[in-house]
Amino acid sequence: MAAEGSEESRPHARPRPGGPGVHPDELPDGLVIADATGHVVCFNTAAARICHTDPADVLGKPLESALPLEDLKGRRWWPLTDPYGGLATRTGQPERHLLLHGREVLVSVRYVRVRRTGPVDRLVVSLRGTEARRRTERSHAELIATVAHELRSPLTSVKGFTATLLAKWERFTDDQKRLMLETVDADANRVTRLITELLDISRIDSGRLEVRRQPVDMAAAVRRHIEAHTAAGQPPGRFLTRIVEPLPELWADPDKIDQVLGNLLENAVRHGEGTVTIEVAPSPSPHPRECTGTTVTVSDEGPGIPEESMSRVFTRFWRGSKRGGTGLGLYIVKGIVEAHSGGITVSRAEGGGAQFRFTLPVGAPAFMA
Repeated sequence: MAAEGSEESRPHARPRPGGPGVHPDELPDGLVIADATGHVVCFNTAAARICHTDPADVLGKPLESALPLEDLKGRRWWPLTDPYGGLATRTGQPERHLLLHGREVLVSVRYVRVRRTGPVDRLVVSLRGTEARRRTERSHAELIATVAHELRSPLTSVKGFTATLLAKWERFTDDQKRLMLETVDADANRVTRLITELLDISRIDSGRLEVRRQPVDMAAAVRRHIEAHTAAGQPPGRFLTRIVEPLPELWADPDKIDQVLGNLLENAVRHGEGTVTIEVAPSPSPHPRECTGTTVTVSDEGPGIPEESMSRVFTRFWRGSKRGGTGLGLYIVKGIVEAHSGGITVSRAEGGGAQFRFTLPVGAPAFMA
């Protein structure tokens, strides 16, 4: 039995699970604690938000009235599980979907006993809203639908051309065969890029995106990408490059920096209009003789991005137009830049088009690993 005046003897006390310095109101999940008599002694801010209840209205009340849970068949949950009775070896209830005032919530319960097979001393209830899980499920469903759609077209083309060539090889001229095989090769590259994007998303979401740092010449990387676009048919005069020298030494993953530059330039060429301007410059610093990193700005003169869409540009499946694409590229770009401890922003360019700017910090492998 707790001594008089201790926290255990005060019915409205708010215990601090998780150790010193962690207050229940700082926890992201709802936390409700009932004492040995089944009366609520803790009802944190997240629980109040999920239950739409003022903690002052439920502290000290029986758990069943403070948290009137029902299972999905409408049966009252607390009498059904009988946490204070039954087998003394029970440790709690796993997380499951229950109803609270007709709304679905995720609930898990832990039974705390002073002695292993003794009576329940405390009941710790964890609550989570289902909105976040539903958003995740919708995101996964949308990802699957997008992948299926993007795979169907190139695979149908590959299958059609290869089947035709195998069945009627002698009927085609060498030029016709070459055209078909070039189309198959291009569609195979599309499938490879999509698989690479999916692997990148998986690594970004799980925090496992590896950055293999090497010295990177950002100005040379930009020039290579512009040369690739002009070789593919874009007029050289469409690109304007500004390099502000001297640039600081940059240690980064060259392959991933190529991904970032490739995506931003391709978007500017495909969705923008007019001149595409690429500027590479040292990042500004409060100290005139110091530089904090390298900043790359890519802008175009197209219609730009609507103001209301700016906050969604780097989310999954955002598309600036309906002209193809998975809507995953800018999400991956942001993940790569942030994996380098950098940052990326989008705004309206001076000419009215879209302007993307990313900054990578100065550093070397010894202290930027």
